Amino acid sequence: MKIVMDENGHKIVVIPDIIFKSKRKIKWPEVEKYLQKNVGQIITIAETNDIVYIGKNFPDEYKGSNYTRSLKNAIAKVKANAAQGISEMLIIATEKRFSPNKKDKHFFDAGKGWYYYTTRFALPIYDNEIKTDVYNIYSACLLVNCTTSGKSYLYDLVDIKRKASTPLKNYLIAEW
Repeated sequence: MKIVMDENGHKIVVIPDIIFKSKRKIKWPEVEKYLQKNVGQIITIAETNDIVYIGKNFPDEYKGSNYTRSLKNAIAKVKANAAQGISEMLIIATEKRFSPNKKDKHFFDAGKGWYYYTTRFALPIYDNEIKTDVYNIYSACLLVNCTTSGKSYLYDLVDIKRKASTPLKNYLIAEW
């Protein structure tokens, strides 16, 4: 993965390829299997120095959350392919926000609340199966739960919004 910077100084994770290409329906079990390789990672968010764990529940939540089930065609494909850069998206996360836990079912896994971080990523645009030099840029929220023991775990990627389509060469590539 490369990390680039836009004209406003926002870091963007560039995902080099579309690997989940289904035209009809995303094969979420394949996405879940892909995400299994991230389980056990411990990532430090650069802006806040917060430590976030990627736990064994993350892949299942990513593929089966209410948010994921509500997604329609294009954004579902975007979320599936965003899985490739999830670690880097955590590293560049910004704009930390807190929300207290409001559901009894999350008493243990989010007993100390939820944190939302803004992240950005780019996916390539294809023309007749040929990758172009144009990328769609997205913003999203990384949802992190804080357990009763004080550890923070990545829970889901939500609120995905398309920002722009632009040639990648317009962005400064940052070494990360």
